[in-house]
Amino acid sequence: MAFLIVAGASLLAACLISALFALGVRLLAVGTEYDEEGRKVSVTGIRPQAATIAGSICFGLCGLAVLYGVYLIVPALHGG
Repeated sequence: MAFLIVAGASLLAACLISALFALGVRLLAVGTEYDEEGRKVSVTGIRPQAATIAGSICFGLCGLAVLYGVYLIVPALHGG
């Protein structure tokens, strides 16, 4: 049973970190247009400040989740 709990927690954490990173990238891409081949063709305006802040928060949460994972893995960090 412990194996299933660890596997489920790992899958959930991986999905959460991936989703936060993708959302951060998407929020920072607001205002940019691309053609069919993926080349940037124009910037339709300045990115809203709320999108910039939200994207930065998403990247920050990704970093915190990774640091927490390292904290859990490395026993010297928590006296174990």
